[in-house]
Amino acid sequence: MLIVTTESIKGKDIVETIGYVKGSSVRAKGVGSDMLAGFKGFVGGEISQYTDMMDESRKIAVARMVEETEAKGANAIVGMRFVSSTIAQGASEITVYGTAVVIGE
Repeated sequence: MLIVTTESIKGKDIVETIGYVKGSSVRAKGVGSDMLAGFKGFVGGEISQYTDMMDESRKIAVARMVEETEAKGANAIVGMRFVSSTIAQGASEITVYGTAVVIGE
């Protein structure tokens, strides 16, 4: 599955626009991560547990978007974007969206 952030794909013809596709994932921090985050906030530095959690969430969201795209019969996604938001204290949502298209070979 070809996924790009641009509105077109250089060297490829978009032969059909299928439409909007998306995927999302909601993750919550664990107690251990919260304690580590508090410590890191005090002394500074990257909180690698959060980085890993958000990376995994992005991968899940993209996989869900790809699944929806394939179900609609498309073979590429253009205009892909990520959005993140806090939906509750300690819980974040990652949403990815784009336009499903069919590109020529």
